[in-house]
Amino acid sequence: MFSRQRSGRHAKADAPRRGAERRTPADADDLPAEFGEPSGPVGPYDQSEAPEGVARLDLGALLVPAIDGVDLRVQADAEGIIQQVVLVYGDSALQLGVFAAPRGEGIWDEVRGEIRKSLFDDGVAAEEEPGDYGTELRARVRTPDGLTDLRFVGVDGPRWMVRGVYQGPAAIDPGTAEPLVECLQGLVVARGPEAKPVREPLLLRLPREMADAAAAQAATDGEPAITATPGGEEKRKPSPRPRRA
Repeated sequence: MFSRQRSGRHAKADAPRRGAERRTPADADDLPAEFGEPSGPVGPYDQSEAPEGVARLDLGALLVPAIDGVDLRVQADAEGIIQQVVLVYGDSALQLGVFAAPRGEGIWDEVRGEIRKSLFDDGVAAEEEPGDYGTELRARVRTPDGLTDLRFVGVDGPRWMVRGVYQGPAAIDPGTAEPLVECLQGLVVARGPEAKPVREPLLLRLPREMADAAAAQAATDGEPAITATPGGEEKRKPSPRPRRA
C-alpha cells in the first residue's frame, strides 16, 4: 500500500511516502479555486468524483468504505444523529469528523494551530510533521490506561474538511493498521449544496435500520452505540470514547 504514488489535490510533494514522489495541494499551479481537480486514485473524495464499485456505509455526510477487519463504531442519539465515528482495527483506532469549509480556501492549517495550542494549554507537547496529506500533528497523551499516541490528519476538500485522529500504534506507524489507512483513502464526503457556517460539523446520520437499533439500545441502557461490521452484521455495544487530548 505505501509504495503507491498519489495524484490529485490530496497529494503532497514535500511529504514522500517511503520514497514516492508527490504533488501537493498547496501548489498554486495545481489547485483550482474550488478544489475542482480530480483527486486521482486516493481520497478522501468529494461525492462528485468518488469512484464507483466500492461498498460503503452511508452515514449521511460521510460514506465509509467497508474494509475487512475494521469495526465502524458510532455514538448516536435516539434519533440516529451521530456524535462520534470511530474505526477500530486491532489496537489502533481512527476517529473521523467532517466540517463545512469556505469555497476555494482550506482551513486545516488554522484548525491544526488551534489543536496544537489546546494541547499545549493542557500541558501536552505536539509536533508538526509531514504526512501523506500535508502537515500532521503528533502528540502523546496520558490516559487512565497509560500513555497513548495521537496523530491528527486534516484533508481540505471542496467546501469541506475531513479531520482524522489516529490513536495507538497507527499514530506512530501507519503500516501497523493499513486497513485504517485504506478507510481514509476510500472515504467519500457528501457535502450537499446548502450554505453552512464554516467549521460547522456536517450532519452524520445512521441508516434507518441502524437508527432503530440505536433507539432500542437507548431505551434499554441509555448507551445508543452500535458497531457495524463489513459483512453488514450490526452489534450493539459501547463505542470507544475519544481519549482526551
